[in-house]
Amino acid sequence: MSRVDFYSLQQGSRGDRFLLVCRLVERILAKGLRALIYCPKAEEARHLDRLLWTYRDDSFLPHGLVGKVDTALTPILISADGRPETERQVLINLALDPPAFLERFERVCDLVDQDPAVRNAGRARYRFYRDADLELSHHEIKL
Repeated sequence: MSRVDFYSLQQGSRGDRFLLVCRLVERILAKGLRALIYCPKAEEARHLDRLLWTYRDDSFLPHGLVGKVDTALTPILISADGRPETERQVLINLALDPPAFLERFERVCDLVDQDPAVRNAGRARYRFYRDADLELSHHEIKL
């Protein structure tokens, strides 16, 4: 059974959920874990890829787009469809709908920022996870 952690940006935060992904990835890597970032929109995936490369001058976040990197060697993968199926540790969800494959992951990080469409979709996902009896936690973050 997956544990779902909701991360919502507080009002007045300077960033968005993509910047929050970078912060989470940094912590995930520090724990020696692998993560799959589910980002079905190609334009958003490319934006996130660029952002992860430039997040901080003094750090390196090894990542790549599925289909363009060796998935076995890359600890942080950006995927449009949930592949590769071998990933099981951490799922970071950037889709507006609940991922159909979330049950294979030990932990799901679901991110919400101040965009009204993202917030409304986040509320619907929260209800979905709650109705599925998943263990839920909520964290308010200020960037």
